[in-house]
Amino acid sequence: MAEAIRKREEIKAKYKWDLTHIYADDEAWQADYDQVMDGIAEAAAWDGRVAEDPKAAIRAVQKLSERIMPVYEYAFLRKETDNADPVAQGLKDKALRLYVTAGAATAFLQPELLELPGETLEALMADPEMKDYDAMLRNVLLMKPHTLPKEEEKLIAMMGEVADAPDAIFTSLTTADMKLPPIRLADGSMQELTEGNYSTFIHSEDREIRRQAFQHLMTTYEAFGNTIASTYAASVKKDQFMAEAHHFDSARQSAMKPLEIPEAVYDNLIDVIHEYIPVLQEYLRLRKKLLGLDELHLYDLYAPMVKGYQMKLPYEKAFDLVLEGLSPMGEDYLDKLREARTGGWIDVYPSTGKSSGAFSAGDLREVHPYVLLNHNDNLESAFTIAHELGHSMHSFYSNTHQPAPKSDYSLFVAEVASTCNESVMMRYLTETMKEPAAQAYLLNYFLEQFRTTVFRQTMFAEFEKISHEMAQQGIPLTKESLSEAYFRLNETYYGETCFMDPEIASEWMRIPHFYRAFYVYVYATGLCAAVSLSEKILTEGESAVADYRKFLCAGCSVPPIDALKLAGIDMSSPEPIRRAMEVFRETVRKMEEATKNL
Repeated sequence: MAEAIRKREEIKAKYKWDLTHIYADDEAWQADYDQVMDGIAEAAAWDGRVAEDPKAAIRAVQKLSERIMPVYEYAFLRKETDNADPVAQGLKDKALRLYVTAGAATAFLQPELLELPGETLEALMADPEMKDYDAMLRNVLLMKPHTLPKEEEKLIAMMGEVADAPDAIFTSLTTADMKLPPIRLADGSMQELTEGNYSTFIHSEDREIRRQAFQHLMTTYEAFGNTIASTYAASVKKDQFMAEAHHFDSARQSAMKPLEIPEAVYDNLIDVIHEYIPVLQEYLRLRKKLLGLDELHLYDLYAPMVKGYQMKLPYEKAFDLVLEGLSPMGEDYLDKLREARTGGWIDVYPSTGKSSGAFSAGDLREVHPYVLLNHNDNLESAFTIAHELGHSMHSFYSNTHQPAPKSDYSLFVAEVASTCNESVMMRYLTETMKEPAAQAYLLNYFLEQFRTTVFRQTMFAEFEKISHEMAQQGIPLTKESLSEAYFRLNETYYGETCFMDPEIASEWMRIPHFYRAFYVYVYATGLCAAVSLSEKILTEGESAVADYRKFLCAGCSVPPIDALKLAGIDMSSPEPIRRAMEVFRETVRKMEEATKNL
């Protein structure tokens, strides 16, 4: 069972990230903050003068962007480990104001570049001195129909803090203000329930604990439903406003076109996944059978199907497993993972006030990526290590092989490296672990990856599509309308086999990704690409690893579809999704075989 949530000072330093790699202390941060704030004027001096020397103007704005990043990241990471710390909140607020001020001061660049004659822009792209900026210039031309006159862009940039308010309100409400009822354990004792340890409870073999965790979490969110619905509605309206202001057809187009991803990719994903919902039902029926249940509830979906077998993985053991599972990636890759383990990159354990979930922050070119975890001693947390370090390694290779303007890889490919790590690790371990119970346990996890990363994230993507269409049609986004839409989606995906617990209607309220619209689909497309990549790596060996490394090093030097083609995957076609779903079908069959004699 999950440990009680500790205070941050109770956790050993080696399990906390070391922000002194960025700044020695808050005073050093403040000094740099002041310098960067003063430096905004240098970049802003090019306002109205870009045509005089486009190259110098571009470089001045890029220099400011690079200077801001450590200031912002330090404050952001500082707050993530204690959202209730007023000092950290103050730093984050100041950093955000700096970011917004700089954005407003440099909003002139793209509009003024677009005012240049086409031949001038093409000449800039062809100029060897501007090779570092050719991807940015390519994007300028792509976004020409969606760029406003510079004064209007400046006004929109000044709205940054207001635009970020729904996400900030949601985060404060759910991490600092919202308190969940405790769980009553089998011995009668009470255990604190948080978003950080919910995963452990919902994976419990004890059905009553799963039921409590599910109902306590969902009913608490439901109690805040009107507030969260208003917050989310404001976020959707912000998406709509930004899209309409920039002459996009929809909020979805405004999210996908800048990434050079056709909207058909989104629709293909939903369509193909709907084709395979019958295979999902096969898996759910197998789950129901192995759990020995007359009725499969939604809080049973995370219960281990291999009863009596637990793969308890404290952090150090979990990291060892990650290194073993990723051995096909090559020794230099493993060396960098070892450096991350001991070098102050990772913040490991849940603590009071710490943000839930996990992420990798990889924008610090002069330092290293940082990884936030909330480690529970289970297999899921072990794969989370692999996942987040996949992001970190993508950032590391991109930062070290591309100049700053071309190092920030597209959101579309952001989940490929992370899920490829998971897929390589899973396939390697299922081949090397021959004990039937262990293999079944791993297959269970792999199946859950498909269910949660492909089916579940596609369902989330479908919810975002529906909610934004509702808003576009003038349908009010209320607690009732959003919950009804979400409940219907759950019926589509799970209703044939599962009992539809009414509390599930409130689950949409707890998903932080919804405040970053039209992003979650990349988790599903990323896993589909990753499954294909992992097969290549494990079957073709060094040549496939070398091709994969080209993808990791590409950054945004080429469009994301082309970056994946460097590794041999074409995501402009629905075929990688179908191939992944066929792997899912085959894994269900393997699980049926593996559990026959258990």
